[in-house]
Amino acid sequence: MRIYAIGDIHGHVEKLDAAHQAILQDRERNGDWTAPVVHLGDLVDRGPDSKSVIEYLMAGIAEGAPWIVLKGNHDRMFVDFIECDDEEPRLFRGMSYLHDTLGGRTTLESYGVTGGLLSRERTLQSKAVEAVPQSHIDFLDARPLFFRFGEILFVHAGIRPGVPLEDQVEEDLLWIRGPFLDDPGDHGALIVHGHTPVDEIEHWGNRVALDTGAAFGGPLVPAVFEDGELFALTEYGRSPIRAGSARPG
Repeated sequence: MRIYAIGDIHGHVEKLDAAHQAILQDRERNGDWTAPVVHLGDLVDRGPDSKSVIEYLMAGIAEGAPWIVLKGNHDRMFVDFIECDDEEPRLFRGMSYLHDTLGGRTTLESYGVTGGLLSRERTLQSKAVEAVPQSHIDFLDARPLFFRFGEILFVHAGIRPGVPLEDQVEEDLLWIRGPFLDDPGDHGALIVHGHTPVDEIEHWGNRVALDTGAAFGGPLVPAVFEDGELFALTEYGRSPIRAGSARPG
């Protein structure tokens, strides 16, 4: 039983390709060409080429690659920004999608939509509606919120502790932090998530954090889960990550 996972990409298509090359090398060393690869969402924003990230993943899936791509909160925000027909722009955690903190401008720029800092948001949104292919919006909108693989549950942000999986809400699955991160309890599955950046892959027994900060200059480190063990895939091959330890090996 083997499965690969990749954390938050945030518009870094070169890092995404490097992560897949590391997975390819691991397949060549260890066999099994059919093991799934789960992407934990946040395909867009902050990085330089969100458009190419979406195209990369769409092309791989179309060619039959065993890839699962989950939805992240930034993917949700991008879709909501494009589809918003309200008189006033939609806010996310009190911020415009174009706020530097969220990084939406870089996503629009990857589609050729540019404007100065004083450009009206509605003007840029209208340009984005024309520039962003509907197929990209449909792809992001159709992403599942989680993926279960045996005793492992893959999700973008985490889960609400104590709530059955079938009763979890999208808001928590895409945005939750403290109540989930601070809970040491057994969730009924090992929860593998991104959303909250860490310096290195962390395994806390009940959860594994895979967002290694690609959006902020960090690497995009793929992981492999096999027979109850977790490994980071590095340039030197597999590096074991043990439960309760935040550092490889």
